Amino acid sequence: MIVLEEGVRPIFGGHEKFVFRYGWLKKGLDAVTENPNIFTEDNALVTLGVGKNMVRSIRHWCLATGVLREGKSQDKDNRLTLTDFGKNLLAPGGWDPFLEDIGSLWLLHWQLISNQLRSLTWHAIFSAYLVTEFSKKQLADYLGKEFHHIGVRVSTESLERDIDCCLRTYIPARTRSGADTQETLDCPLAELELLRFYPEENIYRYNIGVKNSLPTLIFGYALIRFLHRIAHTRRTVSVEECAYHYWSPGQVFKLDENSVVEHLEILEGETNGQIRLMETAGLRQIYFSEEFIQPFRRTDLSLLKKYYER
Repeated sequence: MIVLEEGVRPIFGGHEKFVFRYGWLKKGLDAVTENPNIFTEDNALVTLGVGKNMVRSIRHWCLATGVLREGKSQDKDNRLTLTDFGKNLLAPGGWDPFLEDIGSLWLLHWQLISNQLRSLTWHAIFSAYLVTEFSKKQLADYLGKEFHHIGVRVSTESLERDIDCCLRTYIPARTRSGADTQETLDCPLAELELLRFYPEENIYRYNIGVKNSLPTLIFGYALIRFLHRIAHTRRTVSVEECAYHYWSPGQVFKLDENSVVEHLEILEGETNGQIRLMETAGLRQIYFSEEFIQPFRRTDLSLLKKYYER
């Protein structure tokens, strides 16, 4: 079941039916670096080199992936600013400005799924929908009931557009039946192969299991964010929670339990034992040292810095 974070009022449709493309996030970040009000000005079309709907879409995706944030509500011009994450990843001299490292795509996937405000449909599909395969109708029925249950209002048309856009985010155009000619350019996240479409059966299947391209330190970043959300004071979390719990790394990255354990074993060495995998009375637990869990923001970013320094 979806649990909305306090104060979140989800926004639907900001993508304008476009998935984000290579270069869009950096293009938006660079434009805002030069002019925080660029998305509200008439020259945005010229500056970004795209049409009006795509300008709105770029703005949406920059906010949904957390590379930009909106200004405070009292700012009349509603200017955008760079987040620390956006600066570190995409600014000149950043970790991976042109998204050449597939680890960055896994990181952006986690960021997108973690944004309940702007990508609740994506969040639900990859953190709460506990099936292995589904039809588009089954997915729409599930989301409609789930959103109603948590008090989120969305029209049938808006929900269908969100579902279509989410599926196209992860499925290459060549494998989609009746692909829109405007959308023959894949979203970078299609490289992750998290979803597969089977046209002969008209169903979608999660690709659950080993993810050879998922870096352990990116997994570790997600694990710290997960622990921070579910248990501020706990120093242990079970392997089962990490693999199967709502909004867990196992669910979001579609890993099986053995893959989760493999990442945890590697992570123990990467953190010099500050994250340890232990087994007591047949129960496998992940133990976090007190020094490691206190400054959450510093420790999770330290894992990213360690990854990109390599």
